[in-house]
Amino acid sequence: MGTMNISLPDSLKSFVDEQVTQRGYGTSSEYVRELIRRDADVLRLRGLLLQGAASAPVNAEYFSGLRERVQKRAQR
Repeated sequence: MGTMNISLPDSLKSFVDEQVTQRGYGTSSEYVRELIRRDADVLRLRGLLLQGAASAPVNAEYFSGLRERVQKRAQR
């Protein structure tokens, strides 16, 4: 595993220390790794959403069909 040293202003270091204590992390490194994992997950999800959006044409016809399907379900 590689290492990385970061510098934080005192206010952010205090915040990280509080999060480690309050959320049950063993170390500040565990907390930072979790934040990085979550950020990576968000970026992956965003990419998948954009990929899905690009795969289907979204135009007036699409929304018209969507409205019809919603109205039919509401009538049930």
